[in-house]
Amino acid sequence: MEYVLKTNGLCRYYKSFKALDGLTLNVPKGSIYGLVGRNGAGKTTFFRVICGLQEPTSGDYEIYGIKNNDKAIKKSRRRMGAVIETPSIYLDMTAEKNLEYQCRMLGLPDMKCVDKLLKLVGLENTGKKRVKNFSLGMKQRLGIAISLVGEPDFLILDEPINGLDPQGIVEVRELILKLNREKEITVIISSHILDELAKLATHYGFVDNGRIVREMSAEELERSCRKCINMEVTDTKALAKVLDGMGVEYKILSENTADVYAKLNFSQLSKALDNENCEVISMTEHDESLESFFISLVGGGKND
Repeated sequence: MEYVLKTNGLCRYYKSFKALDGLTLNVPKGSIYGLVGRNGAGKTTFFRVICGLQEPTSGDYEIYGIKNNDKAIKKSRRRMGAVIETPSIYLDMTAEKNLEYQCRMLGLPDMKCVDKLLKLVGLENTGKKRVKNFSLGMKQRLGIAISLVGEPDFLILDEPINGLDPQGIVEVRELILKLNREKEITVIISSHILDELAKLATHYGFVDNGRIVREMSAEELERSCRKCINMEVTDTKALAKVLDGMGVEYKILSENTADVYAKLNFSQLSKALDNENCEVISMTEHDESLESFFISLVGGGKND
């Protein structure tokens, strides 16, 4: 498999604080790689190091096979676009002027890409409207457009849907999918809205305390997120007794509800519950969410 980005034991320390503590990950070419982690886990620091905004304390990384201590890394970074923390936009300028300014910053000889990028991100009809009057979703899409000046094929997006309303989330999600599928751009994206990330990502890296605790494909995650039956009964004590006798894994949620992690013979279960004077009110099958899986990996505590 070909990788756009590989890191090996990447560390970034601030005095005694370890923002990155031996982070190792691999981003496959053509993927949408979801970087999942709590606030303070090291996601933004990691992005800043990869973009060359900060130097690693130790460890190394490769972008398109070029190591960070090689002079040729500058050429690899030209294939990257990034929106880190907040989009770099000028609020008193129009979307068109923002893109033209970015073209000049990169030394591009003409502005032919401006109209194409505005159309790509759905901002072609904003005219002379200043960016300060844009919605948050429009600003985020403009930030992505600016990151695409120079035609990069690797895009870094730090919390691109954070704070957006439902419509804005849908617009940014569809844009990311379009860039990946139609433009064949590899994307690494961090997000706190984990169930939304599950609609995008083809691969995942779960980060906690500055290190990757697990990497997996979307297919592997789907297999790992266990299916369960949510049961509502008149007496969960009786349900627990019956399930214990059947050797079935379960979790009692309340006096009347429980999650059961097994395929059940409903006729056998119903008969056993009837013998315990327990009635089944409802049963619903559902999958473990990405959020639940993440919590099971790193625990329920919060970072400082």
